[in-house]
Amino acid sequence: MIDSHCHLDHEPLSNNIKDIISRSKSIGIDKLLTICTTISGYKNILKLVNEDPMIFGTFGVHPHEAKNNKIFSAEIVDKISLNEKIIGVGETGLDFYYNNSDKETQIFSFDEHIKASIKLNIPLIVHSRNAENETYEILDKYKKSKPKILMHCFTGSFQFAEKLLDLNAYFSASGIITFKNSSDLQTTFKKIPLNKVLIETDSPFLAPVPMRGNKNEPSYLKYTLEKLAEIKNISSNELDEITSQNFNNLFA
Repeated sequence: MIDSHCHLDHEPLSNNIKDIISRSKSIGIDKLLTICTTISGYKNILKLVNEDPMIFGTFGVHPHEAKNNKIFSAEIVDKISLNEKIIGVGETGLDFYYNNSDKETQIFSFDEHIKASIKLNIPLIVHSRNAENETYEILDKYKKSKPKILMHCFTGSFQFAEKLLDLNAYFSASGIITFKNSSDLQTTFKKIPLNKVLIETDSPFLAPVPMRGNKNEPSYLKYTLEKLAEIKNISSNELDEITSQNFNNLFA
């Protein structure tokens, strides 16, 4: 298994990193991708990727943080070049649900991240909430450059997914697909091609059933894998192989 999106620099994971790694390995996880959300937090990502060979990282600014973390594509490229285990750009994107940063600032930041990912030819980790049309329109502007797109914790409509598939995007399922009220999302993932799906925890957030109410951690990934396998009507072992291969294909 590969956890394609976790936040190992967040508490309580950051305070128990060796135990987190041990439990992850014990349930068969091969790789953890820990995600950067702020410029200042990148130093912690760089430390974490040296904790164990299984840990890889990204650099980027979450849309919530865009107003206090203005950054340009050239700086993103420079920071990612600091360590070969930094393999993705983001988490970036648009969040018009909370609007912790104004829309114009989020859009500017998103554009700069896309430019950097294209220049580096590495995946772009995209957060999109209440912004389906705007997210698609911005990504579509860069279609000719063939950006490598990963829709993290995808909760969008199937219509949105269809348009993103035309951009060759990948879609990561989180613990949300285990929730009782996620039937629409389950139907969407049932329709997304197998060669375009990944799995993630987004830990310490969004713990899956039966661990809801707890702080999430990578070792809970198995519950998301099992639910997605049920949705796709294949065995967990087969889905494990497919999602791991998809991750390795995308991140090369």
